[in-house]
This record gives sequence, structure tokens and C-alpha cells, in this order.
Amino acid sequence: MKKRELGKSGLFVSPIGLGCMGFSHAYGKPMDRDEAIQMIREAVKIGYTFFDTAEIYGTASNPHENEEIVGEALKPYRDQVVIATKFGISFDTESGKVPSPLIPDAREDVIRKSVEESLARLQVDTIDLYYQHRIDPHVEPEKVAKVMKSLIAEGKIKHWGVSEADEEYIRRAHAVCPITAIQNRYSMMARYHERLFPVLEELGIGFVAFSPIANGFLSGKYGKDSHFDKELDYRSTMPQFTNEAIDENQTLLNLLKEIADKKNATCAQISLAWMLCKKPYLSAIPGTRKLERLKENFAACEIELSEEEIQMIDQQLDQIPMSAVFGGSAIKK
Repeated sequence: MKKRELGKSGLFVSPIGLGCMGFSHAYGKPMDRDEAIQMIREAVKIGYTFFDTAEIYGTASNPHENEEIVGEALKPYRDQVVIATKFGISFDTESGKVPSPLIPDAREDVIRKSVEESLARLQVDTIDLYYQHRIDPHVEPEKVAKVMKSLIAEGKIKHWGVSEADEEYIRRAHAVCPITAIQNRYSMMARYHERLFPVLEELGIGFVAFSPIANGFLSGKYGKDSHFDKELDYRSTMPQFTNEAIDENQTLLNLLKEIADKKNATCAQISLAWMLCKKPYLSAIPGTRKLERLKENFAACEIELSEEEIQMIDQQLDQIPMSAVFGGSAIKK
């Protein structure tokens, strides 16, 4: 497995990374802590070198548990892996909504408090890749980038990035402190960020795709009999998992199954291989709690799709009917 460079940053990661959020947040009852640690260590043995977490991926009793799990799990492998975490949002838990709306906050004092706490929870001396989790409309990108530049100079972080970024923000922030990667939602059902590809190539920035299997939907494993915890599982409110969407997306799932059969692969693997074969500076970070899925997702690195096959798939995706797909938690105004 050949590692990929995120843009022209000098930061190399496995093409498939592990999104660790689901171990403790948003996908039902949190996984047993020891089991989650063991799963992450199994990922290292499989070949994963890229692990993604955030300060807010936790539980009601321990809001920062995910970072603690990732830190403990990867402590023996620190020199072998890239750890990414995020700052800049909290949850509006008083709203009563699932998922809770997000409250952005990118003030310098908040960032500096966050980085120190993340360093401690992750048990590291420096954070490999530090993302602004969501754009704060009240803080200019130049100000955030200036703080990142200082944190790099201080050795607190090595690289930085922005999640759910648009072109203007990327350009303005990058001009102050070069961005290593953006982390945006991207899947066969959510392709709107492809318009950023020319910008990223111009500036030498990498793309990290989260929700690359559309929150698991593109695996083809979910049907009308699937049920999700209404309080703990965000999928309970995601439009692609409704009974109507199951019917509406059959053409898409059939296309995936047809390609998967030809490649002796699974639907999830094809959805991942498709994006890996589109751009060499792109890494995907699917999450899972199952060892067999961990192996399955990583094996997508070995599936090759030709330019002609990619073009055919894109043309089909432009034409076939699809339901709405979850676009992220609401931002509190």
C-alpha cells in the first residue's frame, strides 16, 4: 500500500484512514472503551496510518472521550501514524434536536485552550493535523490562520486544515498560513465539493473525504427494516435512510452492485475506490465498529478503476435519481 501526500505538504497518509467518531458519538450506544482501543490497534496492524478524531466526539458523561480513546490506542504506535483532530465548535444541547446544532467559536483564546487539552487527551507532544471544525462567521480566516501559524512555530501542531471549507475561506486563510488539507463531506451522493478540486490543485492542498460511504448507506447493507436509536444515532434523522429513499436510491445501489460484481468487490469498496482513483491527493476516512468492515474498507486501496470507468460512473451519477442525503448538523445562528 503506497501512502498519499496530502497536497504538496509533505504529510503522507494511508489512502484509507479511520474516522474514529463512531466509537463514542453519533452512531448509537458508545462502543466499550477497551473494545474501541483494540479496534484502533487492529487498524494499525492492517495498515491504516491516518486516524481522525475531534475534541467534541464524546458522550454526555464524557464529552471528550473520543480523543482519549484515540490517544490511548495509538500511544504504542506514535511514530507510525498521523493523528488529526479538530477545534472550534460545541453543541447546542439545549435545543433538544438530534443531531444537536453546532456553535462555532474560533477566537484565539478558545483555540489555545482547545489545543492544550487535545494534546493532553491524545498523549502527544504535537498534533499532526489540526482542523478548524467549522467556519466561524464572526472570526476572519486570516485571524484563524495567524493563530495556526503561531501554533506551528511553537511546535504544538505540524499542519492545519479546515473542515467544510469554501473557496473564499481557503484562499484567504492559505495566504496567511498554508493549509495542508480540507476535510469535507464527499460521496457518490454528495459531490458538490468537487468544484474545489481545481482550487486545491492550484494551491497544493489535500482533500480528506468524510462520510465517503454516505454514512454507510452506499454499503447496500441497510433496508426498510433498519432501525436506529432516535436519541443516540444520527442516522435516525438522515434522509437517505427513510423507506422512501430506499426505493428512490435503488438505481444507484444497483449500479454499485453491478460494478462491484465485475471487480469482485463490495459496494462499499467501489464507493471508496471511485474517489481514490479520481484524485491522488485525496484520502477517505470511513468509520466502522466491525473488524470485517475495517479490513473491507482498507482493501479498497487495491481496487483500480480506469479513467474510462470513472467517467462512466460520473456520467451515471449525474443522471440517475437519488434521494436527499444528510448534509451535516445545523449551525446555530
